Amino acid sequence: MNTIFRKSMLSVAGLAFAGGVVAGPIAAHANPVDAKPVAVAVQSAAPKPPGDQSHITLNDEQTANVKAIIAATKKAGLPERAAVISIATSLQESKLENLGHLGDKNDHDSLGLFQQRPTSGWGTPEQITDPAYSTTAFLKGLQQVDGWQDMALTDAAQTVQVSAYPDAYAQWEQQATDLVGQYWNS
Repeated sequence: MNTIFRKSMLSVAGLAFAGGVVAGPIAAHANPVDAKPVAVAVQSAAPKPPGDQSHITLNDEQTANVKAIIAATKKAGLPERAAVISIATSLQESKLENLGHLGDKNDHDSLGLFQQRPTSGWGTPEQITDPAYSTTAFLKGLQQVDGWQDMALTDAAQTVQVSAYPDAYAQWEQQATDLVGQYWNS
């Protein structure tokens, strides 16, 4: 959760608490009112991810990489949420394309779906450009993050990736969620 949002939520909670402390004793001495139960609407759909969402149309290679990420997640015995985080991360890092060396356009020696670096210990170039291997490596990093299951997607991804753009992963959460929903059981 980003710092501004967290501080805003804490401020709102503090105001609500303070209002209850002040209004509670006043309301306790007021005349009772004939109260009737109020209907409460229950939202059945999952909440929309925060912030603006990006979306790209996938080609056959990108779709195959989504399926490879999901297969590696299942093989690791992890839940759908891990696949959502993995796919959103790959969407940000490579648009789900298994990138080889890009010459001057390359960020250091980053390769593959997750832009992992051999010099940072992610594996050899051949390993990193194998979608199953690179996903498994990402998932191992994710599992080392305490509480990743309950973190905002961008925080979990950033903790593993250590990107120069830590909030960029959030924009892919909806598409990643939709892709996992579409392919998890296929």
